[in-house]
Formats: sequence, C-alpha cells, structure tokens
Amino acid sequence: MATAVRFHTTGGPEVLRVEQVQVGEPGPGQVLLRHVAVGLNYADTYFRNGTYPVPLPSGIGVEGAGVVQALGANVHHVAVGDRVSYTGFVNTLGAYSTERLVPADALIRLPEAISCETAAAMTMRGLTSAYLMRRIHPFKAGDTILLHAAAGGVGLIVAQWAALLGLTVIGTVSTEAKAELARAHGCTHTIDYSHEDVAQRVRELTGGRGVDVVFDSVGQSTFMASLDSLKRRGLLVCVGTASGPIPPFDPALLARKGSLFVTRPALADYIADPAEKAELAAEVFGHIAAGRIRIEIHQRYALEDCVQAHRDLESRKTTGSSIFVI
Repeated sequence: MATAVRFHTTGGPEVLRVEQVQVGEPGPGQVLLRHVAVGLNYADTYFRNGTYPVPLPSGIGVEGAGVVQALGANVHHVAVGDRVSYTGFVNTLGAYSTERLVPADALIRLPEAISCETAAAMTMRGLTSAYLMRRIHPFKAGDTILLHAAAGGVGLIVAQWAALLGLTVIGTVSTEAKAELARAHGCTHTIDYSHEDVAQRVRELTGGRGVDVVFDSVGQSTFMASLDSLKRRGLLVCVGTASGPIPPFDPALLARKGSLFVTRPALADYIADPAEKAELAAEVFGHIAAGRIRIEIHQRYALEDCVQAHRDLESRKTTGSSIFVI
C-alpha cells in the first residue's frame, strides 16, 4: 500500500485527504516510481477547487522525482534504479504520493548533479521558465521585462535566466523581504504592488517607454496594469491566474493601448514534442548543474501537511519553491 493525497469533492484545502491506496504493477508504457520528493505548484489548487475539472475522486499533484522500481512492457528509455523526474498535466495527476504508476514517456532522467529534491522543486518551474525565455519572444540584450510574482518559484528562475541574457528585469513583490530575494536573483528593480502603482513605476523606470514583455502569472488583478506597462507593440504573456481569471475584453483595447499582443501559453504545448522537451530540459538542467541558476527550496512539507501547504500557498506566505519530502 502507498500513501496518497486525494480529494472526493472540490473546494478549499480542507477537502484534501491522506489515504492508503493500492498501486499495482506497471502496465505497458508505465513504470512504478518511488517518490523521493514531490512538487507543490499553484496549478494544484486549480484541480482541487474545480477550476480544472477532473473525474472524482482524484489524486493531486503533477510533478515529482524519485527512483524507478519496476518497468511495464515496451519501456526502454529508463531502467530500474534510474533517478527521474516528471511533470505534465492530467496525464501525470496524482504526484502527492509515496509511490505510483506514471507514464514512462513523461520521465526525464536526472543528471548526477541534480538531486531529487531539486528536481521536484524545478522540473515544472524550470521547463516553464525555459519556454518563456527561449520560445515566447526573441529576447536580445538590453530588453526590459516586467515579471509579476518575482519572488515565486518561476519568478526566481526567470529573473536569473533573464540576467544571463542581459535583460533588465522589473519584478513585482508584496513585501520588502520578497524584494530583497528578487533582487538577489537578478531583478534590477522591484515594485511593491501593495503600495506602489505598478504601471506608473514602470513608466518612471523606463523613461516613459514601457517594457518589451510582461510575464503575468497573477491574472485578474494585474491585467490592466500589465497592459499599461507595455511599450508600443509590446507583448503580454499571461502564464497564470492566481488572483482569478482575466475577464473578457474587447480586442480593440489592445489597439488603443499601442497595438499590443497578448498570448496565453501552456507548458503542455511546449513539451508535447519529445525532442523539444529534451532540448528545453537539457538547457535548464545545464544551467542549474553549472550553478548559473540556483533553485531555492524555501518550504518543505510532509504529505500529511498537505492542507497547511495549500493554505500557505494560497495566502502568499511562500517564496521560491515548495516541495513535499517523502
């Protein structure tokens, strides 16, 4: 029997239950994986609260790292004993567990320099950062970006990666402690949105021009400020909706604000091609193994603490990455 976190109805953190489950043997194309660590991501709350509907009861969590215990038929690219990580979406749901069956094609073999805890803290965040920095826009040295939630798990990776590319990073934060953390990881400037007007400060910091690209993981509460922070023909990348979904808007708004572009990408579409996924993974793991990008694990939980972990996440008490240690 394995320990797993499941929910039988959607709602707040209190719907999460720690249960004993039977795992079984891996079928064709599957492996039995013993987790060492599991990632805690904001996307997990969307499954739990029903924003992303799934059949119930359901497991939760889409990112983990551990050791392969057994192989199903037709699995050739990993072996028993390999250390691996994975991320995905519905096809990998159920990561909050001590062991599980997982599709073998989701697995990434870990370099020796990357621990399972580090991998659980950065596989989803790292691949997200990789496509944001390498696929969304042809960045060049001297470009300026606005990065919301700059002290979060993705924010800290993107800020460091942007600094490597010679970009100026303006990060939004909610406290001075988070501002210090963001600046220590590559942000040139920080804006405390709790008492500063974000768009106004961006204009001041850019001499009235605005930024080339905004990475907005907050959504509803920051949408207009993000648009108002862009230069003419700038790009808004909507990568999350932590404050709620962006309301419908007239596309003519984009013309009025400077012929702006808006995109809503999803990680799944950037790792669907195995070759592209391998390329992005190799780049981000390479940066981390070489020490060019640091992964900050600031919160560690036991599976039994899943309710508190979700409360901490949704109340913005967390910084950097959060993981469950198995």
